[in-house]
Amino acid sequence: MRAIWKGSVSFGLVSVPVKLYAATESHDVSFRQVHVKDGGRIKYQRVCSLDGEEVPYSDIAKGYETEDGEMVVLTDDDLADLPLTSSREIAVEKFVPTEQIDPMLFEKSYYLEPEKSGAKPYALLRQALQDADRMAVVTVALRQRTTVAVLRVRETEAGDVIVLQTMMWPDEVRVPDFSVEVGEVKDAEVKMAKMLVETLAGDFDPAEFEDDYAGAVEALVKAKIEGGEVERTPTSTKTSGEVVDLLAALQRSVDAAKKGRGESSEEPAATKKTAAKKSAAKKSASKKAPAKKTAAKKAPAKKSASKKAAAKKAS
Repeated sequence: MRAIWKGSVSFGLVSVPVKLYAATESHDVSFRQVHVKDGGRIKYQRVCSLDGEEVPYSDIAKGYETEDGEMVVLTDDDLADLPLTSSREIAVEKFVPTEQIDPMLFEKSYYLEPEKSGAKPYALLRQALQDADRMAVVTVALRQRTTVAVLRVRETEAGDVIVLQTMMWPDEVRVPDFSVEVGEVKDAEVKMAKMLVETLAGDFDPAEFEDDYAGAVEALVKAKIEGGEVERTPTSTKTSGEVVDLLAALQRSVDAAKKGRGESSEEPAATKKTAAKKSAAKKSASKKAPAKKTAAKKAPAKKSASKKAAAKKAS
């Protein structure tokens, strides 16, 4: 992992130098919009809605639209006067009970790694948070904007680490504009609902869940490639070999995940067929190779025949 931020956690007179790492990454499947006819990518132009002309990036500014539809244009000078900060400090404001933090407020998660000189105070803060069952409410400047976040301890395979989770501002959490009203609920119905909960009760294990959609997309793309359903366009930046290598890497990831769950990770039949075809192609190529050498040896004979003909004409 690569650190995206360096600074220090400060609480009281204690300062802990740390590095910040993104704790999550998206594996969502993404697609490109293309022309059905030839697979060409669809481009979007920056066109002004008033005069219909294409606008270069140099002429684009930020605009704030008011409630009545008027547009306020903000220049770089205007934005430079905004209250931004580049502080490298994660300031602890208070330690609060864990149950007081609504998970709805959580936004992004980051791992905190201590520098060598801060290993001991880091461990002390981690232990204090665990023993008190509290989170540290902090303020931190990320991407030049101050935000509220919390520090909490998370158990991982590598050990317990402190996680920083940024939070949304209270006014960013929407309040539902509907209410759920029901009539009288009978005791027998409540009893049956409780029985259902008890029947499906269990411990949460994220390894039990799998992204079936991403796996299905991977299998579909692989099948189309092996079937020759690939559009090569002038704008293509990858070779077919690179695509296959990527799919192979994805397959290895899927196999590793299945192995971790104790499932079979046998090579798909389609992959075996492809390997067999490649092997057969190599054998046929090796058989044809001697024919080329024979043709090369016969070539000088033609030259000697032409020399004899020239000698007869001269005589």
